[in-house]
Parts: sequence; structure tokens; C-alpha cells
Amino acid sequence: MAEKEWYKDWFNSPFYHKLYFERDEKEAETFIKRLIEHLHPHPGSRMLDVACGRGRHSRILASMGFQVTGIDLSPDSIAFAKQYVRKDSFREADNLEFYVHDMRSLFHANYFDCAFNFFTSFGYFKTRREHDDAIRSISKSLKPGGFLVIDYLNVHYAEKNIVHNEIKQIGETIYDIQRWDDETHFYKKITVTDPSLKETLTCIEKVAKFSFGDFTEMLAYQGMQVQEVFGDYQLNKYDIKNTPRLIVVAEKPGHVTTGS
Repeated sequence: MAEKEWYKDWFNSPFYHKLYFERDEKEAETFIKRLIEHLHPHPGSRMLDVACGRGRHSRILASMGFQVTGIDLSPDSIAFAKQYVRKDSFREADNLEFYVHDMRSLFHANYFDCAFNFFTSFGYFKTRREHDDAIRSISKSLKPGGFLVIDYLNVHYAEKNIVHNEIKQIGETIYDIQRWDDETHFYKKITVTDPSLKETLTCIEKVAKFSFGDFTEMLAYQGMQVQEVFGDYQLNKYDIKNTPRLIVVAEKPGHVTTGS
């Protein structure tokens, strides 16, 4: 796969979702409920799930009564997400909708109360400018007073704890995983063997080494102010060396306008 296209092809693959998302549903639900309890958004707030994949986080937010929109680059993922929320043959659930959309482009201006980017669904683009475009678009989609939560890997922890070689078997599918890094990126070569495949499927993931300082700078450039940072899904304090996640909460300055 060409470098600039790897995420488009791989995120459309059912083997990607099988590897990452068919487990730990309870962990995801617990994390989101804990996060919402901490942030206290207004009932019925409009939520944007950026890079929503097949919509598992969106569905959890919708089940809590929020007005949720999920966007993702992958048409197959969005098609999959929609099948779970249809009330009938013609419309989706009243408080949940999904669209194929690239986060680098604006999706509604000054519209959402909250935006979320879960599970390191960032850092894939080829240039820093493209990542800045994504932050700009998300910021512009928020109402004044709205907030953005970015859930990213902790670069320093990942460097220290990298597992270079791993074999995972999920059902009849075998994943041969090789990991390495350089000064600017983490790489993961995944080779998939499955009875349904005529030949092995291979993808090399590439994720930028964005630190807390990088996110603070990118957010500040778009007028966003970092309010809090957590280090894991239990919302414990971020530690640069010892916590696995970098969960950044940033606010768009201005008066909060409530109501949906």
C-alpha cells in the first residue's frame, strides 16, 4: 500500500476491526461514562465523534442521551455503523447519525458542544500541515465554550515499552506484528493470514510521535486552550514516563450556548 493511502485501505478492512475493536467493549464503555461524568456536558449536547470507525464510541454516547454525529474516512466503516442504528428502512435513530467525512475538512461550523477523537485516531497524515488542518476543522466545528478530547498514545511510554515482535490469533485469523520506531514515528507492520484470503494481507501503520507539547502547540494555534490532561482510561494523572495514554481536554474560548 502506498504510504499516503495506507490508512484508507487498512481502516476499510474487516481484519483491522477484528484486531483492534472486537474486544474491550466494556473498557470503552467504562472510559466514556467516566469521562462524561467528569466533564458534565449539558443533557442533549451535540457530540462529534471524529474518526468514529464503526461507531462503537458514538453508540455509547447516544445511549446516554446525547445528539451524536460520527464521521470517518472509511465508507465501509460508516456503512457498518449505520446498520446498527436504523430504526426502520429509511432513517437512523433520532440522536445518532454517521457520515463519510475527512477530518481535515470542516464538518458544520460552530455547531457541536463536544468533539472526541478516540483511540489514537490521529497522527496518520503525511505532513504536519494536514494535522493542523484537522485540528483547525475540529475547532471550527465547536461552539464557543465547547471542548475537544483527544485520546492519544503516550510517546515516551510507548518508546520504553515497545514490543518488537508479536503473534496474535483471533479465531482463525493470525496476525504477525512487527514494531519499530525512529525519531518522528512509530511503525507497525501487520501481516494477516486467514482462510478467507488467497494470499496474506500486509499493512504498515505509521503514527506520528506527537507529545503533549505538540498537541498544546497545535491546539493553541487554533485558539484552543488545554484544560486537563490524563494518563489512562481511569483518568489518572498524566505521567510522561509511566502512563500509557495522553488524553488531552481542550476548550474553545467563549460563552457556552446550551440546547440542541
